[in-house]
Amino acid sequence: MERPAWAPPGIDISVPSVSRMYDYYLGGSHNFEVDREAARKVLEFMPGLPKAMQANRAFMRRVVNYAVAQGVTQFLDIGSGIPTFGNVHEVARNASSDARVVYVDHDPVAVAHGQAVLGDDPKAAVVAADLRRPRQILESPEVAAVLDLSQPVALLLLAVLHFVEDEEDPYTAVRRLRDATVPGSLVAVTHMSYDTVPVPREQAEGVVGVYRETRSPLISRSREQIADFFEGYEMVEPGLVSMPQWRPDAPTEQEDPYAFAGFAGVGRRA
Repeated sequence: MERPAWAPPGIDISVPSVSRMYDYYLGGSHNFEVDREAARKVLEFMPGLPKAMQANRAFMRRVVNYAVAQGVTQFLDIGSGIPTFGNVHEVARNASSDARVVYVDHDPVAVAHGQAVLGDDPKAAVVAADLRRPRQILESPEVAAVLDLSQPVALLLLAVLHFVEDEEDPYTAVRRLRDATVPGSLVAVTHMSYDTVPVPREQAEGVVGVYRETRSPLISRSREQIADFFEGYEMVEPGLVSMPQWRPDAPTEQEDPYAFAGFAGVGRRA
């Protein structure tokens, strides 16, 4: 298999990557045939899944603009994936020139491409780290250089927690990240759930099976289980809802059913 020039040395291009599959769903070019093959298998079970990814991106844009309107101009985006047009720092800078962003991902392609996109931007950085090891994130030199944790931060956990199994204790990881922020900080979460996918559960479980084969199990959680990630936060209206229903810019009646495939919410640390 030929290695593209943009692929960092040392990565295994024979194993699908969640970040690169996501890039493929969004029409990006930083993915390999192994990623496309896995993604196509997923789409056999959920052909409208890219609409869910687009809804996730649209939610991100609304959350970032909401945060800036609340005076929060620092962002820690964990599980950020491969940068595409309209990423967090671009949305935030449109709202505030003072915005600072740190992206975190454990996929080498996402990290390398993010570093290339950001260049020597002093108000943005990329960290090669994992949500399951929050200390690794919080003690990174990039976070120390870009973010002031004595001031409010918006923690973005978008489409990432459903890739962390219960045995890996995602709730403790989120609490540790919460405890590192000050009152007035925000957390934004999107999470897949069988409760909202527009296909029978048996069909949705086919998607879970594909991701299991990629060594990145996809975990469905109930609305109640997802709400538990907001422990220690006050929910921002309208609470934990489907992605298009969180402070929409336009009526949602015409949204594709797949756009509702998951829950989204924002909390404010008291």
